[in-house]
Amino acid sequence: MPRLRRVPPGRSGRLWLQHRLAVAGRGAALLDQKLRILRAEVRRATLAAEDTAQAWAAAAEEAERWLVRASLLGGERAARLASDGAEAHVEVAWASTMGVRHPRGATCVLPPAADLPVSGAALVQAREAHLRAVDAAVQHAVAAAAVRLLRAEEVATRRRLRAIEERWLPLLESTLRATELGLEEQEHADGVRLRWARSVAEQPLTGDR
Repeated sequence: MPRLRRVPPGRSGRLWLQHRLAVAGRGAALLDQKLRILRAEVRRATLAAEDTAQAWAAAAEEAERWLVRASLLGGERAARLASDGAEAHVEVAWASTMGVRHPRGATCVLPPAADLPVSGAALVQAREAHLRAVDAAVQHAVAAAAVRLLRAEEVATRRRLRAIEERWLPLLESTLRATELGLEEQEHADGVRLRWARSVAEQPLTGDR
């Protein structure tokens, strides 16, 4: 197991390593908590994206049916004239989850019906169906964007947590064990020398008289 370099010598090195181990442990715990929250948010956003995708597909299919019906009854020219090019306006509501900013919802402001010169029941239904499809598309786009942003942060958080748990913590622990072993050996050697010095000092002095 590799060990850290540039660790302070002696007991200060042991304190230095113990402090960093505590900090790394707290960091891993916070990242683990963040990862659990992000996973729950990703699941929620994924379900929302799946639901909105189905709603969008159904709305688009309905709009296509009514457009075909209106074109058959009034002609394609009538369908083209039914739109004056007015644009829908989208207002996105944002939220923050564990520091990740992501869209939470959206309000789609559609062109008012009175501003569109539409005649014929089928054409009216086609216009309304397309407006619903636009709103459904907006809701799905918001849900899909939330999934992408949250999932990207989930992956990054998992990578950081793995780096701490699989590399940084084992490196600190192995270095701490080696440091403590070195201190024990040094203390043992110091004790041996101290006992030897004491035994020498306690021996009676002998000499010629």
